Amino acid sequence: MKTSLSRLWAYRGFIFATVGREFSLRYRNSILGAVWVVVNPLAMILVYTLIFSRVMRARLPGVDGPFAYSIFLMAGLLPWGLLVDMVSRGPNLFLDQANLLKKMQLPKISFLIILICNALINFLIIETLFFLFLIFAGEFPGWPVLAIFPLLILQIWFAAALFLILALLNVFFRDVVPITNIALQFGFWLTPILYTPSMIPPRYHVFLQLNPLANLFEAYQIIFVKQEWPHWSSLWPLALFTLLLTIMAYRLFQARSAEMVDQL
Repeated sequence: MKTSLSRLWAYRGFIFATVGREFSLRYRNSILGAVWVVVNPLAMILVYTLIFSRVMRARLPGVDGPFAYSIFLMAGLLPWGLLVDMVSRGPNLFLDQANLLKKMQLPKISFLIILICNALINFLIIETLFFLFLIFAGEFPGWPVLAIFPLLILQIWFAAALFLILALLNVFFRDVVPITNIALQFGFWLTPILYTPSMIPPRYHVFLQLNPLANLFEAYQIIFVKQEWPHWSSLWPLALFTLLLTIMAYRLFQARSAEMVDQL
């Protein structure tokens, strides 16, 4: 472990440079350039606010306020976007860097860190705009907003363990990408992001209980909609599941990383 960390530190310049290069390449050939980083999420926030609070006048059960449903949606959709950004790109983590892995003795885990950093940069930009909207609307949750940090750590830890497994499997089995995309589509509708558990019949609640992410996104919504601290005890199943994924990812990486380069 100490050797791996020292190698990562030795390649910190490569990691930082790659993160910056990928961020700039995303907007290099566009007229507005990096301005799209702000325009896209701002447009999404405005659409949700106008459509659901003004046009459709959607309301949440037991929650008053004209922006309640819009805030509920954004509280779930923004971290879901971070999850999708990481997990959907995860299967190609090593395939996209095949040339570098063959030519240089880079720590393979550095590409995982690069992917996480790039996804976090985009998320932090849009989350900052969301915070500004909450302040402007008089709906900022106050101190409970600090709970977002342990929630993000748990979510990133879960996503990193998951997409490392997917990345390793995809080197040997190229069916991983379409399976992952299908799983993300089902996962979106099986996670209470567009709806609350009270909006669906009780007989379907078992599917929410089997979804380890359901309580995580409910915790985000409690912070921003109810302006309360989340129920920490509800997150233990996800934490234990994430720990199991981490052990699986580590063992798979140790067993297959040596022969992975030959398959690229």
